[in-house]
Amino acid sequence: MGDPEIENPSASSRQSRYTERPLPVYRHVPGFTPHPIRDPEGHSYGLPEPELPNLNTEDWRECEHFLFGIDLFNEGYWWECHEVLEGLWHAAGIGSPAAHVLQAVIQCAAAHLKAAADCPRGAMRLHDHSLRHARWSGDRKLGLNLDVMIMDTRAFLTVEDGPPAQLSLEF
Repeated sequence: MGDPEIENPSASSRQSRYTERPLPVYRHVPGFTPHPIRDPEGHSYGLPEPELPNLNTEDWRECEHFLFGIDLFNEGYWWECHEVLEGLWHAAGIGSPAAHVLQAVIQCAAAHLKAAADCPRGAMRLHDHSLRHARWSGDRKLGLNLDVMIMDTRAFLTVEDGPPAQLSLEF
């Protein structure tokens, strides 16, 4: 099995960054790169767990952790995006409107990762999960157009050589 190279979105399609936090030194691909957290060679090994806000009540615009998660998604660090947003998902309270938004993004990130690892069925299943979470989020959108994210993720999964979805925040 070859190394599934995850390409960066082209410079012309990439969104500008929302944070100045440095990106990890590699994109984690399960089975091909050191596990970022559990492996001593991982890019995030030994880092402390941050204290995270509840995005149902706190302003997402002020949450660098959330903004960095969006940066990670847009730069093709889909596993890392999932990991960063999962902490916020727990802090928001599973089943809450903000948690559903976060889960929609997490599922789209995971779908991108599965597609890059040549697992199309798993990618489509994750895409379908993201659609349900977007519907359950109600009016809480955390600055995201979830419909565009889901549509662009589906295009990435189904259009040969289609570009990865890019997330734009509406401040």
